[in-house]
Amino acid sequence: MKPEVIFETKKDIASFRDLDVYQRSYRAMLITMREIVKKLPPEEKYNLADQGRRACQAIPRLIAEGYAKRHQLRGFHKYIDDAMAEANEMVVTLEQVRDLYPEYIDMVTCKRLIKTYEVIGRQLYRLAESWRSFVRDKSDKFPVSSPLP
Repeated sequence: MKPEVIFETKKDIASFRDLDVYQRSYRAMLITMREIVKKLPPEEKYNLADQGRRACQAIPRLIAEGYAKRHQLRGFHKYIDDAMAEANEMVVTLEQVRDLYPEYIDMVTCKRLIKTYEVIGRQLYRLAESWRSFVRDKSDKFPVSSPLP
């Protein structure tokens, strides 16, 4: 007897909040702020803590801003590329925290966050690529008329 294959229907995207990468980055930001940034030593207030705070908060914000510019291929990609850069920055920041201050943070949480931000970076890359294909396919079906001489 073969197992039944159940196909998940994809939900329409009506808002940036419907994007899995937005939801994942927002949850990661909350955990990063509560479990990592708050627990760093005072001497890191203006370095790792500040950098981690700004980078983790920037990712969902950039996704939301990019979604607002989704009708502009270049505008959309700029924000998604910036969000991807912030996700990479979070990976490095968390690796530094892990290696410099293991006594201040929960190592399991830190390692999970590193993996989460790596997933977020890959999701953002795939989102940018699929959007580029979508816009290209859409423009092939509905060509823009050339301007009159």
